[in-house]
Amino acid sequence: MKPKIIILSGAGMSQESGISTFRDANGLWQNHKIEEVASPNAWNQNPALVLEFYNQRRRQLLSVKPNAAHYAITKLQQYLPVKIITQNVDDLHERAGNKNVLHLHGELLKVRSTKNPNLVYKWTKDLYLGDKAEDEAQLRPHIVWFGEAVPEINNAIEISRQADIFIIVGTSMQVYPAAGLVSILPLTAKIYYIDPHPAKFSVPNEIHIIKNSAGRALPELVNQLIEKYVT
Repeated sequence: MKPKIIILSGAGMSQESGISTFRDANGLWQNHKIEEVASPNAWNQNPALVLEFYNQRRRQLLSVKPNAAHYAITKLQQYLPVKIITQNVDDLHERAGNKNVLHLHGELLKVRSTKNPNLVYKWTKDLYLGDKAEDEAQLRPHIVWFGEAVPEINNAIEISRQADIFIIVGTSMQVYPAAGLVSILPLTAKIYYIDPHPAKFSVPNEIHIIKNSAGRALPELVNQLIEKYVT
């Protein structure tokens, strides 16, 4: 019987494609704390600044490409059942051909009405004050900001509970509730944790730590899994 593989991906995976991580070394964006451009309070106080922050991130995303780690998952999905839970707001998984992708923190290439969260639109250009949804409400980035609930967390929990193999790649395991998913895995699920600087966490599961970058380690792991469970 083929194992069900769940992958939890984070910013370190996208960083290898050239995307800046959400927090740089000093936790600032143009002398602004991240919370000043990515929170409901920031939106209420200075929506134009928030929009410019995401406009810059959107432009950057459109200039980069998926990397070897993304394509490794595409290969794995050809042989084994794989679902992805990502903390990343980019579309690099999808561009690489990855299927079954759940975005925990929203999507950068989508926007939504500030009145009706169900009015969501694809968006690849800059977003400005005055850009409105069909309900005449201002559009905002389709992103889960600091202090907001994570609408997809229950779906992520249900997916994680199906895991025979749980692969953590490119995440510091410091951002909750995503980091808490390891605590609800089946006890029989094996964990592979890929990160150059892996964080410490304690779970009863069997953990294989791989201290390497996603682009190097994930293709190797994928080949091992295919050889073990398919060939």
